[in-house]
Amino acid sequence: MTVLRPLGVYVHWPYCARICPYCDFNVFRVRRGEEPAALARAIVADLEAQAALTGPRELTSVFFGGGTPSLMDPAWAAEIVATARRLWTPASDLEVTLEANPTDAEAAAFSGFAAAGVNRLSLGLQSLDDNALSFLGRNHDAATAIRAAEKARAAFPRLSLDLIYARPGQTAQAWAEELKAAVALGAEHLSPYQLTIEEGTAFDRAVRRGRFAPPDPDTGAALFDTTQEVLEAAGFEAYEVSNHARGEAARSRHNLVYWRGHDYVGAGPGAHGRLTLGGLRQATVAAARPAAYIARVEESGLGFETREPLSPREAAEERVLSGMRIAEGVARDEVAVLQIPSERIAGLIALGLLVDDPARLRATPAGRLVLDRLTAELAI
Repeated sequence: MTVLRPLGVYVHWPYCARICPYCDFNVFRVRRGEEPAALARAIVADLEAQAALTGPRELTSVFFGGGTPSLMDPAWAAEIVATARRLWTPASDLEVTLEANPTDAEAAAFSGFAAAGVNRLSLGLQSLDDNALSFLGRNHDAATAIRAAEKARAAFPRLSLDLIYARPGQTAQAWAEELKAAVALGAEHLSPYQLTIEEGTAFDRAVRRGRFAPPDPDTGAALFDTTQEVLEAAGFEAYEVSNHARGEAARSRHNLVYWRGHDYVGAGPGAHGRLTLGGLRQATVAAARPAAYIARVEESGLGFETREPLSPREAAEERVLSGMRIAEGVARDEVAVLQIPSERIAGLIALGLLVDDPARLRATPAGRLVLDRLTAELAI
């Protein structure tokens, strides 16, 4: 019996009704006219061309990210999902995730996306505090977020909630109460992310102008500890640095594709992919602007702007950077090419940053707090 290698599909829908001040993703103001429909057709064509490259694979997940994919026509999502299922062999537990914002307009489309084949919604609540939502530039309030979460829980078998913490002036006690309120909404998966000031964003400009200051590292660490304590008490496992699930079945299969180093197709403007072709791990990046992406697909069938092979060392370094984020870590033999000195690993174990495991590299809770430093030590 032939065992097919697993494959994920990432679809980037770049349009947003509003550009959030902390966002550095490849996003554009929502377009009217013919471009969105043309983009949906181009994504379908791109998937077909990439399937010719990958050959038969087991499709484990489809993820609609962005941007705001819940602004797209559910009929387009249905066609994309059907295309992916036709091109590759769908797993019996195929996960199809859609990112959405909790506005009333988007919540009204939930039933349409469920009918399109979406079985997991990732809802960007970001906060349940009205003042914080205003600071984050969101176009919904806490009451709207709660309504959307209730509708999502009724429409989809699985629900994940995104939250942002380490906001200016936020206390551990206030964050604990906010987390408990999010848990009460009934989602089986929570993704709390520390606010990061990304270069070139509106928040980056505001910080440089002195309009606000992000919390200091000690406050950030205290808020991280609060996250672990509250969610662990509520029955959530921190299977990744910023992702918590109630049981193994509730984990994000698509994100595990990334963290476990599996192949994934990237389609849509600016989408990244990783494909193992001819024994080489290749990094693909699609043209960033929607019009340029559509034109590339029309010209060549593929939306790639670049497609570059990774050296064995580059692939291993990437494997460390992604794999160390999850609790299971990375098998040492997968990154043997890095030739990490045994004394360096022993030193990191002695510091309490690595688990003493002869077969795998795994971060301890203390190691997760300084993951950037830890991975740098392992991948240099």
